[in-house]
Amino acid sequence: MVWSPPKKVVYLSAAATCASLACLMKDYTGGRRYEGSHRIDKKVVIITGSNTGIGKETAFELAKRGAHVVMACRDARKCEVARQDIVLRTKNKYVYCRICDLASQESIIQFAERFKSEHQRLDILINNAGIMRCPHTKTKEGIEMQLGVNHMGHFLLTNLLVDKLKASAPSRIINVSSVAHHKGKIHKEDLNSDKHYDKAEAYYQSKLANLLFTRELARRLQGTGVTVNAVHPGIVDTEIVRHMSFFNSTLSAIFLKPFIWMFIKSPGQGARTTVYMALEESLKDVSGKYFNNCTEEEVAPQAKDDIMAQWLWAVSEKWTRLDTIK
Repeated sequence: MVWSPPKKVVYLSAAATCASLACLMKDYTGGRRYEGSHRIDKKVVIITGSNTGIGKETAFELAKRGAHVVMACRDARKCEVARQDIVLRTKNKYVYCRICDLASQESIIQFAERFKSEHQRLDILINNAGIMRCPHTKTKEGIEMQLGVNHMGHFLLTNLLVDKLKASAPSRIINVSSVAHHKGKIHKEDLNSDKHYDKAEAYYQSKLANLLFTRELARRLQGTGVTVNAVHPGIVDTEIVRHMSFFNSTLSAIFLKPFIWMFIKSPGQGARTTVYMALEESLKDVSGKYFNNCTEEEVAPQAKDDIMAQWLWAVSEKWTRLDTIK
């Protein structure tokens, strides 16, 4: 007589096997890890939107490697909670919370002025914060919120800090964009979505703007020792989807998320390419490029339009009053 295990044991074994395979699949779809042991002790890093999600995981990874991390966030309470968690886990006390609301140019200017008074150098600027598919709202200056936060806010912040980056060269700027830029179009006749607002189109436009900004800034920074590159973090389970009702619905929680869980990156996985761009020594002279899963990729044709990049730069200078501020 051949012994057969009880059905309960068989079911549990099958369930454990499926769970293990799902975890392996999730790790695989999470993309490459940065495998280097490179440390950046005492290097100063700014990360926008770093109290949660990809930004927080990026701050944790860089603090773990000895960086002095400045968390640029709009919510002081949430930032302090995240800061304490990072300090406790990394044993790195050089992690700071500073208010920077990218929907307010006054807040951005105040952040930049305080940073320059407190720090002698800036080695890495990570423009990570973002908003996606929000209702039609505007920044304090009247700029459509997605364009205002995702592009204009980071445009202003970067330009206010570029002299500090040059003085600290070799230094790096990393702009978090998205594969969604492939669907993007710069609406020259209605850049601010005043005539027509479609939350998806406005998001795509802002992500294309990230890449045009990266391209033009890389051209302007040639020979300075400052590099600038863009990254796509992947489809990541973070607060950025808070305005997408479908992903936050009961229906989605029951029927969708259990099946797509293994294909959606965790915040830690979403931070991998950003961390790679910040640490990988072979990239010290690479600029004006776009990376996904720690690998350089081609951008959409409209992201290579130098004339559009220069037009957007000129408009961005005007809308942020950069000439007046500087």
